[in-house]
Amino acid sequence: MNLTHTKIQPFPHSPPLTHPTFLFSSRSLLPFPRNLKPAHVSPSFLYKKHTLLRYGCFGVSRSRTRSSISEVEAEQKQKPLLVKRAYPFDEIEPKWQRYWEQNRTFRTPNDVDTSKPKFYVLDMFPYPSGAGLHVGHPLGYTATDILARFKRMQGYNVLHPMGWDAFGLPAEQYAIETGTHPKLTTLRNINRFRSQLKSLGFSYDWEREISTIEPQYYKWTQWIFLQLLKRGLAYQAEVPVNWCPALGTVLANEEVVDGVSERGGHPVIRKPMRQWMLKITAYADRLLEDLDELDWPESIKEMQKNWIGRSEGAEVEFCVLDSDGRETDMKITIYTTRPDTIFGATYLVVAPEYTLLSSIVSTEQRESVEEYQDIASRKSDLERTELQKEKTGVFSGCCAKNPTSGEPIPVWVADYVLGSYGTGAIMAVPAHDARDHQFASRFNIPIKWVVTPNNGSCFESGKAYSGEGIIVNSSNLKVGLDINGLSSKEAAYRVIEWAEKVGKGKKKVNYKLRDWLFARQRYWGEPIPVIFLEDSGESFPVLESELPLTLPELDDFTPSGTGEPPLSKAVSWVKTIDPSSGKPATRETNTMPQWAGSCWYYLRFMDPKNSNELVDKAKEKYWSPVDVYVGGAEHAVLHLLYSRFWHKVLYDIGVVSTKEPFKCVINQGIILGEVQYTACKDTDGNYISADSADDLGEYLQENISEERVVKSGEFFVLKDSPNIRLIARAHKMSKSRGNVVNPDDVVSEYGADSLRLYEMFMGPFRDSKTWNTSGIEGVHRFLGRTWRLIVGSPLHHGAFKDGTLVTDEEPTMEQLRTLHKCIAKVTEEIEGTRFNTGISAMMEFINAAYKWDKQPKAIIEAFVLLLSPYAPHMAEEIWSRLGHPDSIAYEAFPKADPAYLKESTVVLPVQINGKTRGTIQVEKGCSEEDAFTLASQDEKLSKYLNGKPIKKRIFVPGKILNVILDRQNVKAGSIQ
Repeated sequence: MNLTHTKIQPFPHSPPLTHPTFLFSSRSLLPFPRNLKPAHVSPSFLYKKHTLLRYGCFGVSRSRTRSSISEVEAEQKQKPLLVKRAYPFDEIEPKWQRYWEQNRTFRTPNDVDTSKPKFYVLDMFPYPSGAGLHVGHPLGYTATDILARFKRMQGYNVLHPMGWDAFGLPAEQYAIETGTHPKLTTLRNINRFRSQLKSLGFSYDWEREISTIEPQYYKWTQWIFLQLLKRGLAYQAEVPVNWCPALGTVLANEEVVDGVSERGGHPVIRKPMRQWMLKITAYADRLLEDLDELDWPESIKEMQKNWIGRSEGAEVEFCVLDSDGRETDMKITIYTTRPDTIFGATYLVVAPEYTLLSSIVSTEQRESVEEYQDIASRKSDLERTELQKEKTGVFSGCCAKNPTSGEPIPVWVADYVLGSYGTGAIMAVPAHDARDHQFASRFNIPIKWVVTPNNGSCFESGKAYSGEGIIVNSSNLKVGLDINGLSSKEAAYRVIEWAEKVGKGKKKVNYKLRDWLFARQRYWGEPIPVIFLEDSGESFPVLESELPLTLPELDDFTPSGTGEPPLSKAVSWVKTIDPSSGKPATRETNTMPQWAGSCWYYLRFMDPKNSNELVDKAKEKYWSPVDVYVGGAEHAVLHLLYSRFWHKVLYDIGVVSTKEPFKCVINQGIILGEVQYTACKDTDGNYISADSADDLGEYLQENISEERVVKSGEFFVLKDSPNIRLIARAHKMSKSRGNVVNPDDVVSEYGADSLRLYEMFMGPFRDSKTWNTSGIEGVHRFLGRTWRLIVGSPLHHGAFKDGTLVTDEEPTMEQLRTLHKCIAKVTEEIEGTRFNTGISAMMEFINAAYKWDKQPKAIIEAFVLLLSPYAPHMAEEIWSRLGHPDSIAYEAFPKADPAYLKESTVVLPVQINGKTRGTIQVEKGCSEEDAFTLASQDEKLSKYLNGKPIKKRIFVPGKILNVILDRQNVKAGSIQ
């Protein structure tokens, strides 16, 4: 595109603009550079072409020469360009952000008045990526800021901090690719995030800012690890990991896609390696039981319950048979939640990684089994257990004996069973389990029905019945077990009782929850404070007095290629001396996972500068637990579960005073990118309707601009061809889709208050919604109307006068009722986090206020207080103009007076000769005469009443007024 630069002097008395202000193209008038914000030109004016045209601006075609532009400049000098702004947000917002910072307005003192109530509101720890914020991020941050400001104004001590979850894989990957140290990129990203958050006016106490990469912070992460180690909750074990031979490194689950590395597409295998583990399973029951006490979304609690996966069942031994069918000394112990169906077990399944597999596999099947194990090792647990996937497996070559029926049943190897769950072996009952049924059907394994539904209904052909019922075909008097005719629950109890009696099994409680893999073969993470003696390999914790064990500076932090972590390259750091024995030792070279630092950061915010203990006991007791914790549902399980686990350990050792860290968790919805429109075309390039495209088979797609689209009923169609239906879809914001909206651009164009207000107004806070840049104009206009109502319209040169238009007159009853109705609604909606309806209430107030002749100061001041949590910059400016020298942040939030909330008027139906002709609004207790007078003055009713003879009036106070006309004295046709 050929672009021509020019300069425009918008006002006769303004200084000339020394930078190119506009870029002209054949299509539109494009915005001036973002670093140029002249006080007399509103960015919202400059960014919208239709607004420019409204005020007499012009576009310049590509063909214009510099001389022709000069002609335009000369023309403009003859006819000055007047720019009107909605309100001067570009002046207000930087002004008050400086004020807050200089005056430490939102600082929470270290020693607060503990007699006052507290409110601890927290955002989930953000990871400072290089991309910076997009408009989806401020959704949760704005909500917590509204709550924080609201509670401050209600007299609470508020803790509202911000920090950075700054260790982790993305920074290390970027460092490897660019050769830049991850600390440099991380600090740069933090600075960018911080500046963006400050530009949005969030009331964080920045003096409490923390970062997981700072040694004074991760000292206490290491200290917590040592407490876990002391109590046997941290241990080492050989566990399978994702090993990529080509890259020479261990990969996280999210780095493996379809069995290959996301970076490079190299094959990945499951390989056992020495790893640190945390024994979260020791807290499984407490993690499950304490969920009931929490004010969390039920969906989140249900996800945690499923992840913990507590189940009651039985472990039962199946004796392995030799090739001649005789019993051997080997036993396969299975775990089942349905011991009532044991007579229906027609085969066993062991996981590919089952520990005894190599001992039971036959010589003939060994090669097939080993090949299958290799294939299974390349799959993730999620891939293996996906319900819809086709079941695969291989026969082990051996059989086992069903201890109840006495029948020999084959032992199969299949990857839909995981070695990490239960015993790594299951009894398969294909008649009563969907996965077993699919497997048995594919490999022609017998299916035996042993449960009939209680209601006597028939089995659905070709499907398993997994419900409970009455037991059939389940008796073997030789072994002393008969459960025919029993209910499923009673039969399960009887089978467990029998198994324990004959020594073939026992009752067992099991969990899906696995111990937490806590080691990473990465550089950019917290060092694990453990050393190993060189001569014996015995491990010892680093002394607490030597913490923090700092991360050494490395120039080469690429994977070693051998499986050894990158820290092994820091030879002088690795080699050390055991202080107790004086013997040579080496340091642990694995690092902690990114989750570590984010497990307990909410505690450090309470006492961020404490160098002697993790958190002061008195401060922790006052601030705990977090009252409101806001973040994405994607952290529903891992982060929240790990934090709860660490918190319970800290509770057990007396560091914290509460059993749970987060009282209330709220998941905000996702903001999707703007709707993208797609048209379908046949192979000849002709448009076809989207609803018929699938019938065509092969078709092409073309992205369509919004200008070419119109809505028709429930669908979107081409404006020029309404019969062509389009595909309209909004996607999650991502760089790859090109639908990311930068909040900096929105703030530059509309202001931070407009962005905050729009994100809250888009819809219910917990619901997902679609970003629409044009939608922000509505809330921007609302703020502009609010400003003009209180401050006035701009002067002829575009600036606004000082002060306000408010008066010192006493408010009328109508004004008081309107105000207090708004106060009640806004208060209720903030407390219920229904921010969008709170904004609607304020919009209704402004609409009503525009009808008043005067704006009493008492009314306007109260409204500005209501607005301040949502639009703090504008509220501060107006508050100042109303004559208040101090910040609005700690002013008392208005309280609704019930006396003004009572409805004082009623709608009274008016009938003429028994037929309702209209309604009038009257005061409660209105007399018959006053009601009739109002009816006679009503434009619609007066034509029926004025000048007409009246026979009588029937009046029921507050209910109805019926006027009976004297028909004998009324001319024909006068009553319609």
